[in-house]
Amino acid sequence: MAIGSKDLISNELRGFDDDKLVDELRKAKEELFNLRFQSATGQLDNHGRLRAVRKDIARIYTEMRERELGIGSAPATSEDSK
Repeated sequence: MAIGSKDLISNELRGFDDDKLVDELRKAKEELFNLRFQSATGQLDNHGRLRAVRKDIARIYTEMRERELGIGSAPATSEDSK
């Protein structure tokens, strides 16, 4: 899945477990850092990518917060049903 694309939608995020969300957040923050670095050095070609990655980070944080508040829940795993 590409960070900063239409592939990362809320419905898909709801299907991720907590560890996968943290991993996606880490990758998105790493990409945002690289994009900012490219922007500062004048090497960034697609400036819209910055906005897309920031929005993805916000979506991930929103899903994590919903789970924390009990509004959303992590998907059930086979271990949960035992």
